[in-house]
Amino acid sequence: MYVDALSFLEDEREAWAPFEALVGLADADLARALPEDGPARGWSGRDLMAHLSGWQQVALDAARDLALRETSATMERVDAESRSAGEDAINERMTAEWRKLPMEEVRRRFTTTPGELRGYLTVVPEARWVKNTSHLEFFLENTLDHYEDHVAELQAVLALARA
Repeated sequence: MYVDALSFLEDEREAWAPFEALVGLADADLARALPEDGPARGWSGRDLMAHLSGWQQVALDAARDLALRETSATMERVDAESRSAGEDAINERMTAEWRKLPMEEVRRRFTTTPGELRGYLTVVPEARWVKNTSHLEFFLENTLDHYEDHVAELQAVLALARA
């Protein structure tokens, strides 16, 4: 676990860096769906961007909450929704919402949300997230651990774009 915010933020930035390669792909490459039986489960690069950025937005909303108070309504809402509908349902809803966005907006959110999240986490008192086990776990699940879970999808998208 982390004992200070700076260590977390440095690790998060480093773990996110490979995913930034998605921004350099052409729209057509990002729109191409990968095989259903592969690591990306039929997702496109755009879907991967939406999935990762969507959960970063959830973490950003939670960081905004924690910048002002000890608890996060966002964390409580997501936890309740996960228990009632399940994470797959949340992911499907999130992906469907992002598919309605113009690609320019997908790219904008994908490039700005990580920095906004890092910025907010610098102003959240460490006692409210780094030193709070459940809150830190929430941020790990939506950033570092989440990125690690999707490295295979990233590699598949990038390989398809190079093919």
